[in-house]
Amino acid sequence: MRHAHTLAVLLCGSLFGLGLSVSTMTHPEVVLDFLLFRDLGLLLVLGGAIGMALLAYQLGPRLMQKPWLADKFSAHQSQADTRTLIGAAIFGLGWGISGVCPGPAITGLGVGNWPMLYVLAGIAVGAYVQGRWFPPR
Repeated sequence: MRHAHTLAVLLCGSLFGLGLSVSTMTHPEVVLDFLLFRDLGLLLVLGGAIGMALLAYQLGPRLMQKPWLADKFSAHQSQADTRTLIGAAIFGLGWGISGVCPGPAITGLGVGNWPMLYVLAGIAVGAYVQGRWFPPR
């Protein structure tokens, strides 16, 4: 079962990376043009992601007895509190300045966009700071 889980994660990650690459989200200039409302093509990417996630999360539990690689479906409690809003604002600021999200940064390495290493280093530093000075709830 462990090997099946690892293979499924690898397959899904590969599909995700391929989608990010094909949609050009691995190019910060494309993302920045989207954020500046000069090229709204990434709205199709966003819409596709929302549509697929909606289908999977709404229909999956209804059509399947249990997930393929787990014992049961589970829910996650979301918290829209001050900490979440501050984190979203910081994330948005970083995204707006760099034009890069974590997924496309990792995927960018796969297409040879080596300056993404700087962004990933910054992401690691930010995560370290959060873990060091703002422990989990």
